[in-house]
Amino acid sequence: MIPHTYHAWRHCLEQDCGIRLTEAFAQKRLRIYRDATHPETKRFADRYGAGHLRQVIRWFETFLNQQP
Repeated sequence: MIPHTYHAWRHCLEQDCGIRLTEAFAQKRLRIYRDATHPETKRFADRYGAGHLRQVIRWFETFLNQQP
């Protein structure tokens, strides 16, 4: 299932996938997803669409903005 809200996305990452959402992880993903030429970014956009890619980037930014 593709999450459609920030809270569903976090639950999917942390609970369903067992990924520890940290500042370092978020920054690494943003570096990749902001690079339209990166192979991972291309695969993500092909699989889930450019709109969802933009949303995931916003969710990572939201997470980082909430960090102390």
